[in-house]
Amino acid sequence: MIKTISISGMTCINCEKSIHEKITSLAGVNKVVVSLKNQNAIINSKNIINNENIQEAIGAKYSISDLEQSKKESKIWQLKPLLLIFAYLFFGTYYLNKNDFSLEKVMVDFMGLFFLIFSFFKFLDYSTFPLSFSKYDPLAKKSIIYARLYPFLELFLGVCFLFNWKIQIASIVTLCILSITTFGVIKILFNKSEIECACLGTSMNLPMTEATLVENLIMISMAISLLI
Repeated sequence: MIKTISISGMTCINCEKSIHEKITSLAGVNKVVVSLKNQNAIINSKNIINNENIQEAIGAKYSISDLEQSKKESKIWQLKPLLLIFAYLFFGTYYLNKNDFSLEKVMVDFMGLFFLIFSFFKFLDYSTFPLSFSKYDPLAKKSIIYARLYPFLELFLGVCFLFNWKIQIASIVTLCILSITTFGVIKILFNKSEIECACLGTSMNLPMTEATLVENLIMISMAISLLI
């Protein structure tokens, strides 16, 4: 079986050689590839080798973790800004509707705040947004003009929803543009490509994850609900 682990603490080629020798000495290990550059090791073994055994073999100078687990923790940390923004979105929507609750108004206000906030972050680094967006949005790939206009389109939709103006038209536009983007997101996730998500611009350095898909599906569902 093949196991990939992340190793922190390697600073030179001697560290790489030392770790290679120590892991190779473990019972059941067939082959080991240690990379100083990638700070990891790929272990080919006859049976499962516990991290505890590897850690004991290489010593306390280095620390290890499963690479997939490290990626997962890193991804969650990178998504922190997006999760915080959604927390503020829910709070803002609650505040606007605390005295007069209506499901339709809740959706309209949420969508308005959503587009307003998300367009703001795109404008923060507007010069780099179009290129990043065009890497996964099918329409932006074909037209860089559309990619450049997208933050303005989101701002316009935010104003429409918050001022309760032309809700039907705004919902149709929302459904169209987010359906196109969602198709691109699904394709990226299916191919397991690692690219930057431009939903909050490029300054946040957000990874493309299932969270982006869920975010789009929520907005699409609300747009459909407002049109029915």
